Amino acid sequence: MLFGFTHNSFFLFGQEITFYGFLIALGMALGVFVACKNAKLRGLTADDFILAACYVLPLAIIGARLYYVIFSGQSYSFIEVLRIWDGGMAILGGVIGGAIGVALFCLIHKKNFMDVADVVAPSLILGQAIGRIGCYFAGCCYGIVVTDENLMWFPLSTLIDGQWRLSTFFYESLWDFMVFAILMVLLRKNKYKYRGSSIAMYFILYGIGRAWIEALRGDSLYIGSIKVSQLLSILMIIGGIAIICLSAFLAKKGRIKSVMQLMPIWQKRIEDYQALQEEKEKARKEKRTLKKQKKSDKKAVDQSDKKIEDDNSQGNKKE
Repeated sequence: MLFGFTHNSFFLFGQEITFYGFLIALGMALGVFVACKNAKLRGLTADDFILAACYVLPLAIIGARLYYVIFSGQSYSFIEVLRIWDGGMAILGGVIGGAIGVALFCLIHKKNFMDVADVVAPSLILGQAIGRIGCYFAGCCYGIVVTDENLMWFPLSTLIDGQWRLSTFFYESLWDFMVFAILMVLLRKNKYKYRGSSIAMYFILYGIGRAWIEALRGDSLYIGSIKVSQLLSILMIIGGIAIICLSAFLAKKGRIKSVMQLMPIWQKRIEDYQALQEEKEKARKEKRTLKKQKKSDKKAVDQSDKKIEDDNSQGNKKE
């Protein structure tokens, strides 16, 4: 069987693939693609983000799983913790794990953390927006029970396990797509004044949306009576505001440069990278040309030797 569809999965070449897992993977792939396209806006390259993804994506998955396991209130064996394909992932845990991955990448490869974070911000929210769609198929991240029959319609609410519940996964996905559009416009149009402003706006905008949506959730993770994600969302808002205020303060004191002052440096870095890539491509073409020439010369020599052998053979026959 090549293709086959069920309510929450499909088959590809006989292998069952859940829509939830597929959409998570799709979100990651598109996030990396967008980051590669935005890389030059902070003097980075597509190669940088392909390499960064090797740090970020595995740690994001680990973070998402550990966050859920720690705050779910359930007990897990070591083997059960590893069974991520059985479900139980938390987006904010993925954000934390991904941030650790970015930090490691920057430390090891000598990149500016804020430059990388600014490029990652739109990609991150895009991955979250797509991933939240998968929650519909997984039947998770739903809202409180709806009792008013007038509200029992999709996408306002969803029928889950025989009960109508608010479609909080849909609300968050829609909010994330809007935040993605805002972050992309601000970044691509160079509307930010200082390094770190893009990730700060992500913290603020995502935090605002997640804080109020989390209040409507019916399957939240708790610390005592406090919703963990709601608390972290509020801290994200405070952190984002702090980054913007601190950047303005340091710029006023002359301690940091504005994005416009850094633009020539970033542009020179990209030009040097492009020149290096052109030189490498030129060298590869010359190598291919030389290889073809050698092959052609060898073929010509072989044909010449064969002709001489044929002539000698015919001469011997005549004698």
